[in-house]
Amino acid sequence: MNSIDKVKSISVWIFIIPFVSVNTCLLIVTNFHQILEPGVPIFPTFPYFDGGVSISRTVRDYPLYLIFKPAMFITSYLLIRYWLNTEKIIIYFKKDYTQTKKIIFFGVGSAILLAVHSIFLGIKLDNDLYKLFRRVVMLSFIIFELIAQAYLIKFFYDIKEKLDNYINSIYLKMKRILITFLIIISVITLPFLPFDNFKFLKHSIEWNVFLGVILFYLLTHLMWRKKTTF
Repeated sequence: MNSIDKVKSISVWIFIIPFVSVNTCLLIVTNFHQILEPGVPIFPTFPYFDGGVSISRTVRDYPLYLIFKPAMFITSYLLIRYWLNTEKIIIYFKKDYTQTKKIIFFGVGSAILLAVHSIFLGIKLDNDLYKLFRRVVMLSFIIFELIAQAYLIKFFYDIKEKLDNYINSIYLKMKRILITFLIIISVITLPFLPFDNFKFLKHSIEWNVFLGVILFYLLTHLMWRKKTTF
């Protein structure tokens, strides 16, 4: 299997595994929370719209992190494989591309940050520095992902004329629109992160940014044509 086929195969699992795991945890929390934590109510919510609960609150407690943590470790591994195979694709189409190292640094870095976040998930310490550390790691993961994806989109547009036989350009355009939207939303939201007044809005944005980040990989799967060789 060549690098394009590997990327095509890996990318769909980078979408499926996080999406299924986090939404499975959400369904369990909203339907069986009284069994998991008696006396601590949680109201029915669809956080993509109403921001009723954060992703962290959804997945961090036992036994939910037994679902989420392994899924994130697998996703981290797949992300590393994705970006290393992407490097081979970049080198094939433009060996001297000056931004290759940046793309791989931020791409592989995002995978490592996701793994670090998963390691500490479920560990409860009443320490402000520890809480800040977790938030910084998660925020850094998103930033690294967006930077790597933006650089990669730029690369594809730089060599677009060479990709006619390899990709469906409609999905490339969709990826550019998606990453532009995610960057704009992230930049607008950043100043409000320290404030609790916007809790529900921040939760809603968190869920939708999460969905957008993994949707990028589904679009990657759809973008590459079948039976490509090099």
